[in-house]
Amino acid sequence: MSENHAVIHYTADVVAVTDDGRVLLIKRGWPPFENHWALPGGHVDDGETSRRAAARELEEETGVRVAEETLRLVGVWDQPDRDPRGRYVTVTYLATVPATTQAVAGDDARDARDARWWPLTDLPQPLAFDHADI
Repeated sequence: MSENHAVIHYTADVVAVTDDGRVLLIKRGWPPFENHWALPGGHVDDGETSRRAAARELEEETGVRVAEETLRLVGVWDQPDRDPRGRYVTVTYLATVPATTQAVAGDDARDARDARWWPLTDLPQPLAFDHADI
């Protein structure tokens, strides 16, 4: 009997919120969902925990630095069809920051085109992937 094992990509996302009710989103500069707003996040590197990857990706994509130990687990999203590139499993963390926290899009070509704080009650639609569910 043969077994069919999926190749799984391991990622970490961050729901960064301010104490006055705004959430940080990035505008994706690459497919899929190019020019759509999404939560900051990305691949977990070899030898890295998902919590460390979440803090690193948040800083790389938005300039917002948080101590990884302050990140709180939100949950794991592993629906088989959540990403058109294949099977992606993401561990999502919550970061709470002061309302005065500034965000800027990363300057790397693979980073965000824009980073902006949005009121939780008025998010741009549609968000990339399943980020509205997260």
